[in-house]
Amino acid sequence: MPDWLPLALIGGALGLALLLLLLALRGRRGEDVARLGAMMEALAAAQDRLARLSEDRARDQERSLAARLDAAAERSQASASAIQQRLSVIDAARQNIEALGSQVTSLAAVLGNKQARGALGEVQLRDLVADRLPPSGFAWQHTLSNGTRCDCLIRLPFPPGPIAVDSKFPLEAWAAMQDAPDSAARALATRRFTADIRRHVADISQKYLIPGETAEGALMFLPSEAVHATLHAAHAELVAEAARRGVHIVGPSSLWAVLNTMRGLLRDARLQDEARRIRHEVEALAADTARLERRIGALRGHFANMQQDVRDIEITAEKIIRRSEAIRALDIPEDATARAAE
Repeated sequence: MPDWLPLALIGGALGLALLLLLLALRGRRGEDVARLGAMMEALAAAQDRLARLSEDRARDQERSLAARLDAAAERSQASASAIQQRLSVIDAARQNIEALGSQVTSLAAVLGNKQARGALGEVQLRDLVADRLPPSGFAWQHTLSNGTRCDCLIRLPFPPGPIAVDSKFPLEAWAAMQDAPDSAARALATRRFTADIRRHVADISQKYLIPGETAEGALMFLPSEAVHATLHAAHAELVAEAARRGVHIVGPSSLWAVLNTMRGLLRDARLQDEARRIRHEVEALAADTARLERRIGALRGHFANMQQDVRDIEITAEKIIRRSEAIRALDIPEDATARAAE
C-alpha cells in the first residue's frame, strides 16, 4: 500500500466532518444529519480497518525485510567461508610453487655440475635396466679386458654377445643451441653439440667394442628425451654415422624397448640352457636304462641256469627215492642176512 493513502483518508474524514458541522449549523433537517453521522461512523470503521491493515502490512514488510537480511547475512557468511577456502588453496599453491622453485633450483644445480649430471644419468640407467632385466643379466661398472670400465654390461649370449652401455649427457651444448639468440649463435652451438656427440661415439667405439669379448655394437644412453629427440630430428646423419661405427644412440623410451627385446633374448637363452640340461639328463637316463636292461638280462640268464640246476637236483632226488623204495621192496630172509653178516 502507498504511504500517502492513509494520510489522504484521514484528510477526507476531517473534510467530511467539517461539512457535517456546517450543515448542522445551517439548520438542515435531522434526517440528513443522521445519515451523515452514519456515514461518519462507517468512515471511522473503514479507517480502523485500514489502520489495522496498514499495521499488518507493515509487520509483514518487517518480517520479509528481516528474512531477506538473514538470507543476505547467510550468503555473506558463505561467501566469506568460500573466500577463506580459496585463500587457503592459494596459500597452499604458493607454498608448492616455492617448494617447486627450490627443487628446480636444486635440479639446475645438479644439471650444471658434470659429475652430478653423470650420476643422475647413471641412476636413471640403473632404474631402467634393473626394472627390465634379471639380476644375472647385467653388471654395473664392469671392467673389460682392455682396462676400460663401462657403466653397464648386459650379458647377452653369443650371438650377439655382451653389450656395453655408457651414459652421456651433453647438456651444455644442447642448452646453448636452444637458447641461442640468433642464427649465428645457434649454428655455433649446433657445431659444438654435434662435436660432443661425435667425441662420445668415438670413445665408446674405441673402448667398448672388443672382438670375441663384447658384441659388435654398444649403446650410448642419453638420459634426456629432449636431447634424444633433437638429435634424431635435426641430426639424423649423425645418428646413422654412429650406427655405422657400432654405437647405437638411445633415450629412456627407446632404451626401454631395447631392454624388452634383450629380456626376450635372455629368456630364450635360459630356455635353451634348460633344454640342453634336460636333453643331457634324458641321455644319461637312457644310458642308465640300457645298463639296467643288460643287468636284468644277465640276472635272467643266471636265474634260468639256477632253475635248470634245481630241476637236475630234483630229478636226482627222485631217482634216489625210487631206488630206496626198490631196496625196501626186496624180500631177504633174516638168517641169510645173519650168515652174510658172519
